[in-house]
Amino acid sequence: MTGTVERLWRYPVKGLLGEELDRADVTGRGLVGDRERALLDLATGRVASGKHPRLWAALLGYTATTTADGGTVITGPDGGGTDERDLSEALGREVALITERPPGATVERAVPEEVLARGITAETGFTVNELGRAAPDGGFFDFAPLHLITTSTLRATGSEAERYRPNLVIRTRGEGYVENDWVGRELAIGPTLRLRILAPTPRCAVPTLRHGPLPRRPEALRIPAERNRVVPLAGMPALPCAGVYAQVLVTGAIRVGDRLALD
Repeated sequence: MTGTVERLWRYPVKGLLGEELDRADVTGRGLVGDRERALLDLATGRVASGKHPRLWAALLGYTATTTADGGTVITGPDGGGTDERDLSEALGREVALITERPPGATVERAVPEEVLARGITAETGFTVNELGRAAPDGGFFDFAPLHLITTSTLRATGSEAERYRPNLVIRTRGEGYVENDWVGRELAIGPTLRLRILAPTPRCAVPTLRHGPLPRRPEALRIPAERNRVVPLAGMPALPCAGVYAQVLVTGAIRVGDRLALD
């Protein structure tokens, strides 16, 4: 046995805080209802993301939850409901809530080291990254439809799981960034669900930001940058990583407490 599922999260709107679950159904597109919506910056045509914190750090003060009929409710920092108009006014940029990923949809990713050195309000360099290169059509995933992180990695970073926005937190006994060694292998979860671990997850500035009641924590990026620089994919440089991306091989349900085993 590799570990057990300790926590589950779903993020109905990309870039916003999400909801913790006891169980979820998993399809080829990940947890049902995960990242099915996003905010589109109407000035740039790009998807809003805290990866560019000078523009979008405030997104992490808003929470998206799923209604009984599969809809989405967005709640503001004051606990009240909010809509596109309220968000646009609060963010200082006109945004639209979208449900279909435009062809070639992209996000801006500030250079993490520059954010650490100069702060989240500074002008920094950024790259433009296409969404969902290892995900099925639909959904607003950074890369693949599932993101996992272990309690071993969380102990190594000294940071809360919420900062890394995982779908699954896996309780493990080992020390350090144990999921680095899972890349390329298959992971069995519960009676039917099977995943393939694709790559370590490069970290951006998002873990350093305020997440709801959690204050800013630059160490959530600085520690992986110092202790876990690895090459996520061939052709990329070594980057600070924490957690891993996965694709779904066999669909199924997942529950807190399910056991995991590597094949």
